[in-house]
Amino acid sequence: MIGRLDRQASREDRTAAIVDAAWALARTEGIGGLTLRGLARELGISQPSLYEYFASKHALYDAMFADGNRRLAEHLDAQRLPSDPRRAVQRFMRAFVDFTLEDDARLQLLFQRPIPGFAPSPASYATAAAVLDRAVALLAEAGLEDPADVDCFVAMVGGVVAAQSSNDPGGTRWTRHLDRLVDLYLDNPRRSSR
Repeated sequence: MIGRLDRQASREDRTAAIVDAAWALARTEGIGGLTLRGLARELGISQPSLYEYFASKHALYDAMFADGNRRLAEHLDAQRLPSDPRRAVQRFMRAFVDFTLEDDARLQLLFQRPIPGFAPSPASYATAAAVLDRAVALLAEAGLEDPADVDCFVAMVGGVVAAQSSNDPGGTRWTRHLDRLVDLYLDNPRRSSR
């Protein structure tokens, strides 16, 4: 049982509690297995009552997407980054990867898009874009400015996350190489003949 919805709390607090309960349910049922009926049952309310807060299941996913990215941004903002640009990139990427891998349901919704027809709203996506912008700024400070190089770097980090999540959940087989991969990539960005 996740817990009952406190009807005496503010609407904002009730909405946050619904999102928290949705995450908890997604962790046990899978992000694609989350149902409004199951969520309502866990909260001790009727399914139609959820529509007072979210117009559809996709609207709930959108709120979860925004919440997950807000939590990611807060986690990254709490990092004390070294003054050395390369070490700052390594620390930032380590924090990103660790956060991403600690919750499979969140990983799926934020980075794998497993829900057919779901796309985050522009407002929800803005936080995700801000996280990426921060990473791009750190990469630029470390000398990686070409957008194609940044795309390859993002794909490399995403590959580490995917390999770790898929093949060694809870382990370090791929993530232990993250600092080395960052160094290799920063030492050898694509050389252009422009």
